[in-house]
Amino acid sequence: MKKGIEKINKILLPMLVIIMIIIAIRAVTLNGASEGLNTLLTPDWSMVLKPSVWISAYGQVFYSLSIAIGIMMTYSSYLPKKSDINNSAFVTAFANCGFEFLSAIAVFSILGYMATAQGVPISEVVSSGVGLAFVAFPQIFSAMGPIGSFLGPLFFLCLIFAGITSSVSLTETVSAPFKEKFGWSRKKVVTCMCIIGACMSTAFATNAGLYLLDIMDAFINNYGIVVVGLLEVILIGWIVTPKSLREHSNKISYIKVGKWWDISIKFITPAILIYMILQNVINEISAHYGGYDLSNLIAYGWSVIGFGIIVSLILSKKPWKDKKIEDYEEDENDEEDRLILEEINK
Repeated sequence: MKKGIEKINKILLPMLVIIMIIIAIRAVTLNGASEGLNTLLTPDWSMVLKPSVWISAYGQVFYSLSIAIGIMMTYSSYLPKKSDINNSAFVTAFANCGFEFLSAIAVFSILGYMATAQGVPISEVVSSGVGLAFVAFPQIFSAMGPIGSFLGPLFFLCLIFAGITSSVSLTETVSAPFKEKFGWSRKKVVTCMCIIGACMSTAFATNAGLYLLDIMDAFINNYGIVVVGLLEVILIGWIVTPKSLREHSNKISYIKVGKWWDISIKFITPAILIYMILQNVINEISAHYGGYDLSNLIAYGWSVIGFGIIVSLILSKKPWKDKKIEDYEEDENDEEDRLILEEINK
């Protein structure tokens, strides 16, 4: 993988950033771009009071930063023990959010251009989701002329490899625990996952594929990931205790995290997530998501969430293969790490 995907993405991912900067610069100069930017940057305070907006935002942030899906925990387990945790976390968050804001400027400028050209409101130009990538961006490439004919294919090539790296992170999140808990080889786990995933993903290539994707994406982001995030903050806030983690990370990090983090993990975040989940469930009962039939939401939404919970509970009951706390290398400098690990294993 180091000589293949990693080597290619060292070129393609920086290129994706450069291309996005070019797209954003060109997009803001289009006729009608100001209308799109006004839509992006003008807040609608009435939406702040809607729990569905907050839970969608939490779901997006969790997914975008790979929180509550095991990726960050898996990758962090490969870091040296004395890595600067706080600095890495801040850099990752700001870099991700910065690129998203840059993309938002480009997208809404394009939507403003399209709305002006068609004489309709921005809300009627294109829907969210895959339409933004495969409808909005081709518009800007067409407006660029000859250079757009070059940047367009290059942009989507970069997008493909960005998706591949995301897939690698997801497969690693599953293969790593299977490898450690059951002693399976990474090749065996990844091969089985890819075969199962390829078979299941054929459903998205049918005429109903976009509807299935819409339902599954909404339920996984708005319920699955958010609920897992809630369980994680409860685990960290009330069982492991955030103070021990904060003191450990501050000891090895240049940027120090204050006591506000303890309050946020123990009280603020769990309270907000619980409230939003309950409100979203109530809204779901009164008005079904997307206007879909209840049977479709149960079959492709709630059942997916339920299946994930059942499988995780079953796997958690399985014993570790030759894995004991005594197997970890310990010395006086790692005593704090050992105590934290003991708490988690309990």
